[in-house]
Amino acid sequence: MRDAYHEELDSISDSLVEMARLVGSAIGRATTAILDSDLKLAENVIEADQRVDDLQHELEARAIALLARQQPVATDLRIVVTSLRMSADLERSGDLAQHVAKLARLRYPERAVPSDLHATILEMGQLAQRLMAKAAEVIITKDVDLALQLEQDDDEMDLLHRTLFQHLMDDRWKHGIETAVDVTLLGRYYERFADHAVSVAKRVVYLVTGEHADELQADVQPEIQAVTGPENA
Repeated sequence: MRDAYHEELDSISDSLVEMARLVGSAIGRATTAILDSDLKLAENVIEADQRVDDLQHELEARAIALLARQQPVATDLRIVVTSLRMSADLERSGDLAQHVAKLARLRYPERAVPSDLHATILEMGQLAQRLMAKAAEVIITKDVDLALQLEQDDDEMDLLHRTLFQHLMDDRWKHGIETAVDVTLLGRYYERFADHAVSVAKRVVYLVTGEHADELQADVQPEIQAVTGPENA
């Protein structure tokens, strides 16, 4: 019975990894679709999101059944509850990738992204995919240090997001209001996708340590300053 119980816990973790990999792939393919105005690829991303939704529903059902049958406590309870929250983050990430693909479909055969912003959107898409791949690795390895790094990596996405707004606010903007709205939405989709990847990593920190990531980082900062000295902090 105990072996079966732990197999169920492992299967929940496996589902989270699969969801992370699926949504990471989805944001990469959606980025290609939006930049290349690839209708077939956009439709593929939109349809594939159902698999992510199905995985979340299956995970929820297994987790609730586990709570009812086994009444887990301590670390095991933390695993189940945290996994439910991570699955919600991952499902929402899949929706955001789908939103990018739907925008590509909406503007087809035109391109939603003007050529002078192509490189920025491409970089945002690639970064979003890398962040989710790292989140999947964190789920597998339970590496707290790697998990805490994701928030620093997310700073790069925030910088790219600000870059988009600088283009939009520039007096030389010549692409019209509709394109400005599209670019604003895209920037928000990628920024939120990255936030969900960070959230998944933070939840793994809580799962492993029983402490929230922000609390751990607050504890670590004074130690860093004590070693480096205030002038180097």
